[in-house]
Amino acid sequence: MATGRINVTADNIFPIIKKFLYSDHEIFLRELVSNAVDATQKLKTLSNLGEAKGELGDLTVHVNVDEKKKTITIKDRGIGMTADDVEKYINQVAFSGAEEFLKKYEGKMEGSEIIGHFGLGFYSAFMVAKKVEIKTKSFRQGEEEKGAHWSCDGSPDFTMKEIKRKERGTEIILHVADDSTEFLSDNKINELLKKYAKFMPISIQAGEKDESVKVSKEGEEDKYETVKVANVINNTAPAWIKTPAELTKEDYDKFHEELYGFSMDKPLFNIHLNVDYPFNLTGILYFPKIKPNMEIQKNKIQLYQKQVFITDSVEGIVPDFLTLLQGVIDSPDIPLNVSRSYLQSDGNVKKISNHITKKVADKLNEMFNNDRADFEQKWNDIKMIVEYGMLTEEKFYEKAKKFGLYQSEDGSFHTWDEYLEKVKANQTDKEDNTIILYAAHKDGQHAYIEKAKAKGYDILLLESPLVSHLMQKIEGENQKVKFARVDSDLIDNLIKKDEDRVSKLTEDDKTKVKESVEANVPKEKFTVRLEDLDSQEAAFTITVPEFMRRMREMQATGGGGGMYGMMGDMPEMYDLVVNSNHELTSKILEEGDAEKQKSLITQATDLAKLQQNLLHGEELTNFINRSYELIG
Repeated sequence: MATGRINVTADNIFPIIKKFLYSDHEIFLRELVSNAVDATQKLKTLSNLGEAKGELGDLTVHVNVDEKKKTITIKDRGIGMTADDVEKYINQVAFSGAEEFLKKYEGKMEGSEIIGHFGLGFYSAFMVAKKVEIKTKSFRQGEEEKGAHWSCDGSPDFTMKEIKRKERGTEIILHVADDSTEFLSDNKINELLKKYAKFMPISIQAGEKDESVKVSKEGEEDKYETVKVANVINNTAPAWIKTPAELTKEDYDKFHEELYGFSMDKPLFNIHLNVDYPFNLTGILYFPKIKPNMEIQKNKIQLYQKQVFITDSVEGIVPDFLTLLQGVIDSPDIPLNVSRSYLQSDGNVKKISNHITKKVADKLNEMFNNDRADFEQKWNDIKMIVEYGMLTEEKFYEKAKKFGLYQSEDGSFHTWDEYLEKVKANQTDKEDNTIILYAAHKDGQHAYIEKAKAKGYDILLLESPLVSHLMQKIEGENQKVKFARVDSDLIDNLIKKDEDRVSKLTEDDKTKVKESVEANVPKEKFTVRLEDLDSQEAAFTITVPEFMRRMREMQATGGGGGMYGMMGDMPEMYDLVVNSNHELTSKILEEGDAEKQKSLITQATDLAKLQQNLLHGEELTNFINRSYELIG
């Protein structure tokens, strides 16, 4: 038996490992199983090259828990190691590499990502084990040659001796520490294997499981027995490593269910990624139905490296707007768990992000061109993703102009160019601005929509919480295009034409009416103004100034500070427009009794509030009671 000291200048690097990895110590299993899978794949490669002789036999990786002995064993039949290999790869490379890694990246890395670099993955075992044993034999050794048995208790000292071992491969035995006994559970190990090893390319078995099998013969009454079967954790050939030609829609749906479980909400469609130059990237992305309130999606994109699960936090790798998608991306060219700013400056990550954006845009454009009717049917379920992308990715915005849709109040869909052509002639004002009228709530703004339609105008339905930002962007690059919500002013003010309007009131009369109304409505909430409208128009109308409302909406959906921040602190303000030509306005002017005049003004204001859904609580109750009195 040989003893020795691990080649590391620090007295003990294990506390450093635990310090860096404490918050994520479950990854020890990912690292050790990944090593076993790598060793097995290397053997298959060498066999194909003719360098490994003989039958490979069963290559399943086994993971077993022994609660009594307090051990976890990971066993493979891969390439194995000689005693010299153990000295080189376990005693020297890992720790010298770890020190180099720490010096280079300390302070720059996320806590858990020291493992997996420079061969340190194996030593993640000491996060949960007080002692680790390796029993191994290389595929190059003859049947009569001895294997190696290495043992270490978490100090820099180790022991190594020869052992009798017939079969090739490596067996790693973890003697679990008292503070990590939660891992001495088949259920816990199964849970972690399904999380990290669900799609690893070599079969992984974690003991056995009960399965009900039919034992009755044909013609007999059905009879079942419970038997023990191998508990195989993983699917070694997931859909994303296949070509699109090998897969049907049912295959894609089945894989989505494999990722996230059964759901009544099937994905709308998918995009298959497959690139091998200038970077490696495979994967399948699914477009789910996105709810209007942009609630957090529980089924996130999962990042893999060579079929090993890494994380479902893909910010910085996938463009922000595509984090709303679901599915898998697999790439060995993405650096793990470095800061987001580092990721964004990494050349390969930028290329991967740009490629994914391009693939999504191309797929949407293809769907639009191939079957526009079907694309229009899906639009309301995907528009949130498209709008988000148009706001945050300039290249995507340019491509989306071809397939991004705008829905009119009558249900018809148009691209931006189509819609501009449709409304330009009728909705251009006297200053040559094309006014795009829109509504956020078809029912809530029905009266305003109807007034616009009576003039022959078209109204868009823009209900997304991102719409204020998108309008601002479109207006910024189209100087003669203005968006205006139908309730932001009187329709004749929204699209001003060269029309003269007259009033039957004198300027003095208007001043008196204005002062009377202002005396009976809260000044901090309403700005009163008189307009010379048709006598058939409403006496009082409440409008929401476009600029103020839009700035407030932008601030609420991430507009940031500055002007948007200031708007968020301001009280809500409305314009109360009084029609100088309405019969009620003349009645208010002529009413000599102050209480009766106040009653008329209050009733008319409440009717206008009702139209804007601003009448609630005590005010609504008082309005109802007052209305009954008036008709009683």
